[in-house]
Amino acid sequence: MPVTGSPQVAYLLVEATPASAPTTPVPLNFCLVLDRSGSMQGAKLESMKTATRRVIETLTEQDVVSIVIFDDTVQTLVPATLATDRGALLAAVDTISESGGTAMSLGMQAGQKEIQKHLGPDRISHMLLLTDGQTWGDEETCRSIATSLGQAEVRITALGLGAEWNEKLLDDLAEFTEGSSDYISDPNQISSFFQRAVRSAQGTAATDARLLLRLVREATTRAVYRATPAIANLGYQPIGENEVSVRLGDLVFGQTASVVLDLMLPGRTAGSFRIAQAELHVAPVGSEHEQVVKQDILLAFSADTSTSVYEPRVMNLVEKVTAFKLQTRALAEAEIGNTSGATQKLRAAATRLLDLGELDLAEKTSQQADQLEQGAKLSAESQKELKYATRRLTQKLEE
Repeated sequence: MPVTGSPQVAYLLVEATPASAPTTPVPLNFCLVLDRSGSMQGAKLESMKTATRRVIETLTEQDVVSIVIFDDTVQTLVPATLATDRGALLAAVDTISESGGTAMSLGMQAGQKEIQKHLGPDRISHMLLLTDGQTWGDEETCRSIATSLGQAEVRITALGLGAEWNEKLLDDLAEFTEGSSDYISDPNQISSFFQRAVRSAQGTAATDARLLLRLVREATTRAVYRATPAIANLGYQPIGENEVSVRLGDLVFGQTASVVLDLMLPGRTAGSFRIAQAELHVAPVGSEHEQVVKQDILLAFSADTSTSVYEPRVMNLVEKVTAFKLQTRALAEAEIGNTSGATQKLRAAATRLLDLGELDLAEKTSQQADQLEQGAKLSAESQKELKYATRRLTQKLEE
């Protein structure tokens, strides 16, 4: 950092990576809650069944699996059982056919009932939810079920297929359980998303990770964003004048969980100074005791103007987070009818994306700005594509 007598902005990257994975994955209590309504007919349904078969093949014989299918009714296709008889499980999947409308709360209620049979510290409990449509009149019931699941430390991966589902609802279900939500544009991608969900659950190293940051006097936190595995505005809870607490969720073997903190630091003379102490609080899977890892954060201030004032990798993440923030604000402006503000922010996001080498997403963002400027509204598909694609800027979905 350059020497200055006045406060200045600094970005702090904090990363947490679990040690090497154990030889056997933690046992799962895994429930699939799947939309089989009439709109799922054809390629959607076949891709969903293929993806479900792959999940069954990925599970171990120590894992408990259950499968619930819903339309405007509900059926527990596979009650919670050990994944030992794969032939029977695969045969059950083959019987799924499309029918009826969409009542997601019925599927979630049945899924919750199956998960509750094997809740406990010896298993990671996870609900994988897939839908392609709006659920009518029961959104608050869905949120209430998610709140209850979150209190029981059950994570939800909520996946929306196509353009017609309620993204606010699915985002809430994920947030209430410290899970994740995402957008699947192409049925052929369902299997990739399902595999990511089951592999992440199997690789859970610690739950309820929390970062406590103690800053030096006169330093303040302006914003906290998760950078990996997916970008999100985490917010933070102030604890006293110079302490903040940030919930990181679960840590997964083979993944780095990282947050970017936007700080305002007091001026300093030349030298190296401690600007904060970071404490990571985690509950390792299989342990009854919380672990705490402490790390002092030092920052060098230099009067040499030729010294680099930023770390390229950190600033790359900051730029991606900034593109996400601009896109998020643009969509919010468009929703309330502020076309000028939305257009301006979309163009700014497109410029950032172009500089980051995200050429395809930059072009799509620019096209949406042109569309708004010409008086047209953003389609539901366009909004979902922009929102979730920028959220994934720091990850690559493996096919």
